[in-house]
This record gives sequence, C-alpha cells and structure tokens, in this order.
Amino acid sequence: MAGQKTDARDVHVGRRIAEQRKKASLTQKRVAERFGMSAAQLQKYEKGTNRISALHLESFSRMIGVPLTYFFEDLAHTDEDVVPGFHEAPQQPYVAGDSWQGLVDVVARHVHEHFSEERRRELSAAIQALDAKLKR
Repeated sequence: MAGQKTDARDVHVGRRIAEQRKKASLTQKRVAERFGMSAAQLQKYEKGTNRISALHLESFSRMIGVPLTYFFEDLAHTDEDVVPGFHEAPQQPYVAGDSWQGLVDVVARHVHEHFSEERRRELSAAIQALDAKLKR
C-alpha cells in the first residue's frame, strides 16, 4: 500500500502472519504465488515494512484456517492512534438522580434521529399503553 507509513501495528500483524505461515508449514514462495505477489513482498508484510491489505489478510486467514481477529489479538491500543473524524464522540454515562429526564432526552433524541414517523407513533402508543397498565 504505497505511500502509507507503517508502524508497530503492521509489525505485530506481520509477526502473526509469519507465525501462522510457519505453523502451517507453508513457504513464503508458496503463499506469495497463491496471491500473485513475490516472496519478497510477502517478506515485507511479515516484517511490517509494508502494510498488508485487508483483502490479502482475509484471504491468508482463510488459507491457514484462523479467524481474521487472530492477527489483531494482543495488539496494544493507545488513545493517540484515534484519528479525529473516524470515531464517535465518547458516550456520556447516564447518572440517575431523582429525575429520569436525562434518560428521556437521550432516548427521545435517538428515536427522533433513527426512527421513521410511523415507528415513532408506534413507540409512543406502546409507551402510552404501558403508562395505562402501570396506573392500574
């Protein structure tokens, strides 16, 4: 993946690739030929010099019979790796007090943003029916 700077995550994934390839008794040449690349390119993936594509990583995981998640297990995550704009804002915890208004506000906002008008009416009717049952 030209132009992308590699980092410790690429090294980690590369080590995992090499470990599994060796466990499966596969040579770099054999794996590389299957993917239509040179053994030198596979070696760069295994060393973390080049970043492997998701397509090749997924194909490799199927080839050796390990889940795709295996390559990312024990991978250290740091807050500085988060790129602004590619994640949601942190969720604010709900703190219950004497009032349920905070929860009502959050649910109302979610329903308004994600439900159609028809589904909002159905939910409202269900809440009214629940209210009626609770008043008995």
